[in-house]
Amino acid sequence: MLTYQSIAELIEAAEKEGEKLSRLVLRDQAEQMELSEEELYKRMEESFDVMCEAVRKGQDKNQRSTSGLTGGEGYKMKRYSEETDGGLSGSFMTRAMSRALAVSGCNASMGRIVATPTAGSCGIMPGCLVSLYEDRGFSKKEIVMSMFTAAAFGMVIAHRACIAGAQGGCQAECGSASGMVAASMVELSGGTPKQCADACAIAIGNQLGLVCDPVAGLVEIPCIKRNVSGIMIAFSAADMALSGIASEIPVDECIDSMGEVGRSLPASLRETALGGLASTPTGIRLKEQVFGKQEAGN
Repeated sequence: MLTYQSIAELIEAAEKEGEKLSRLVLRDQAEQMELSEEELYKRMEESFDVMCEAVRKGQDKNQRSTSGLTGGEGYKMKRYSEETDGGLSGSFMTRAMSRALAVSGCNASMGRIVATPTAGSCGIMPGCLVSLYEDRGFSKKEIVMSMFTAAAFGMVIAHRACIAGAQGGCQAECGSASGMVAASMVELSGGTPKQCADACAIAIGNQLGLVCDPVAGLVEIPCIKRNVSGIMIAFSAADMALSGIASEIPVDECIDSMGEVGRSLPASLRETALGGLASTPTGIRLKEQVFGKQEAGN
């Protein structure tokens, strides 16, 4: 059985057996969880269905967050993509942005989402994978299987570092999500297990040190827009790895570094809403708009 203590272990096992990472992980997890592979696959397929539904809900013109601070971003980007023939980034990428915004908006409005690996980063994997499914013609089975690779990488990240903003900053949430889905997209595109690892390493390295500073303590500002940045990094990391560009720093060392950086961040930059954008004059004003003025010392 796999221990999920390192991605190097996963790569070695996949190369030894001549298997895709996803096949290896599905078989191993079915054994560890004492479930059939068919049942475990069905559970993952249901998660993907929830992602697709969250995209649709979040692209509603009237979608608004419970706080009233955000809403409609997914719809606005979808409309922009259609009206400008893809804007500056092209139709595929602006539609992917719309989906990432939509799922994050769905989360902010108390809709049903899949934490991948957290609610704060919930738009990144759907933004990428739903786009490949709907716009690039990948089959549903291919997409769902790739999610097992992403999940395995996420398990290693959680073991070696962290996935919670309160523990390691936004690098632990959006950084992890970008790395996970970059790996899955490389596999989808025919890349090797080693290239999956390189994509994850590049994505994590490009978000190292990203702080968690939610305005008013809510997963909205700047979290929703950071999900868009996350998909852009994931796609670019996957393309670099597929082109043959490797990460000079092995992925497990990148993950360890992320954990070290997270532990070094002050508490004010780890989801407490006491620093970063949350402590700007506008950030404080928005907090008062939602919760009212706080008494001194509170």
